[in-house]
Amino acid sequence: MQRGIATFTLDYGKCPRWLFEKMVGLGREMTQVLVCEYGPEEFIKRIADPVWFQSLGTVLAFDWNASGLTTILTAALKEAIRGQEKDLGIIICGGKGKTSRKTPDEISNWGQRLGLPEVSVKNLVYNSRMSAKVDSSLVQDGFQIYHHAFFFSINRRPSTDSGPTAWTVVQQGMNSKNVTARRYHWHSANIADLVCEPHSGIVTQVRQNSVLNLTSKKSTKTRKVSTDLVSSSFNTVMRDIEILRKHSSNLSRMISMRKGEEMLTLLELADTEFSYHQVVLEDFSKSKYLEKILRKVTEEKPKNYEEFLATEGVGPKTVRALSLVSEVIYGAKPSYEDPARYSFAHGGKDATPYPVDRVTYDETINILSDAVRKSKINPVEKDKALSRLIKQG
Repeated sequence: MQRGIATFTLDYGKCPRWLFEKMVGLGREMTQVLVCEYGPEEFIKRIADPVWFQSLGTVLAFDWNASGLTTILTAALKEAIRGQEKDLGIIICGGKGKTSRKTPDEISNWGQRLGLPEVSVKNLVYNSRMSAKVDSSLVQDGFQIYHHAFFFSINRRPSTDSGPTAWTVVQQGMNSKNVTARRYHWHSANIADLVCEPHSGIVTQVRQNSVLNLTSKKSTKTRKVSTDLVSSSFNTVMRDIEILRKHSSNLSRMISMRKGEEMLTLLELADTEFSYHQVVLEDFSKSKYLEKILRKVTEEKPKNYEEFLATEGVGPKTVRALSLVSEVIYGAKPSYEDPARYSFAHGGKDATPYPVDRVTYDETINILSDAVRKSKINPVEKDKALSRLIKQG
């Protein structure tokens, strides 16, 4: 699965109607050319590339580092293909705010209109919901998801299976404290595990000091211990939660414990070094809702971590509580490294964090430049689009 993250300054205000209409017009031409040249599956794959997506938004007249590019570009593309979805073989569902929460219903409605197999539609809905859960609950980076768009392709030939062939998720979260937005991309190709190492080609401007990243391979043991806990009993889980509640008031210490022993050692840790640790930040006061969810999952006994996360009601708080129990009591420390990378594109010219991948970057520019030239728009608009693309490069 190919996914990525991008972080931008948070924009306010509304896109002018005239600009949006221009973006819709050019977006329609660009999409038609790209689908004709490469097919709907390749278009869906390209949308999953955060740099390609960003480049497309720039061509359509948005600033490179504007957070509004995500919501406006998605809305413009959705409007651009309206009425042509079946011919193009591309469906776009969801969007910003309330529209994002309607994504599962939109997917189901398209499934009925297109006569897609019921099992395929259910799978699309599941992947849409799980992508949102993973990025809001397993990557606890301080960004609240407010935009979720689901792209999928269908086979356009009626003589063959008309089921979905590829899907991509583009969603964005906001951090009100540092006034930034972060975008997450998902792609269905070669998907193996929804909850382990989901991000690739990650780019960002702002990295966080401490991010509970339960999608990391370094968090494998944490995920396993969490699954074992909810597969045991409610009383067992609550016994461990009560131990954390008992010791959490001492903010300058972290409890190091082993299974079967209430407390093995008590390690002195400097406040300055561990002031960000989740044990320090967590509120262990009694939470009836948390206990209700823990009772539910222990009764249902999920077979694996993905099944646990998919349980209705399980969110960041439940995930974090089990992660802390796993770390503090059973020694299964998760990753606290931000999975994002400090670079917008394919690297930096000063080789930070890695050298520029000129082949991939040039390919992105060339594909979009070619699509602009082949699009049926007036020469003035064509020159402006090409100029924006050149400036970006």
